[in-house]
Amino acid sequence: MKKELKVSAIKNGTVIDHIRPGKALDVVRLLNLENYDDSVTVAMGVHSSLHKTKDIVKIENRELSEEEVNEIALIAPESTINIIKDYEVAEKRKIELPDLIKGILTCMNPNCISRKEGSSKFIVEKRDPVILRCYYCERLMEEDEILKRLRI
Repeated sequence: MKKELKVSAIKNGTVIDHIRPGKALDVVRLLNLENYDDSVTVAMGVHSSLHKTKDIVKIENRELSEEEVNEIALIAPESTINIIKDYEVAEKRKIELPDLIKGILTCMNPNCISRKEGSSKFIVEKRDPVILRCYYCERLMEEDEILKRLRI
């Protein structure tokens, strides 16, 4: 069976694969890629052998920080990260939502001590859909509020 490449390969960079359908643009906004100097390729509704469809984001000449990967995990926890070097996959790993999220979000409770201290921590209560609990005030935050707090 002949394979057809629908999205061109990148020489160096990061491929975020197996993004839940319809979430690729959220990933682009989250990583602030709208004005990125190098090439960014977004593929949506791509047929996949594992899932019916998936989204893909390819970012040339950039590797993601651990904080960026954790942010992606909040909106696309089933994704994989592929580091590309000289057109080859040098590293592949599944995104994993850590048990504790630090410094990425602000608590939605205006009276929470984390807002005054400037340091936030959230415990992951549920992974699908993502539900977080503030470490300090114990307020729960669901996916729609997480998206607002991530400024997507």
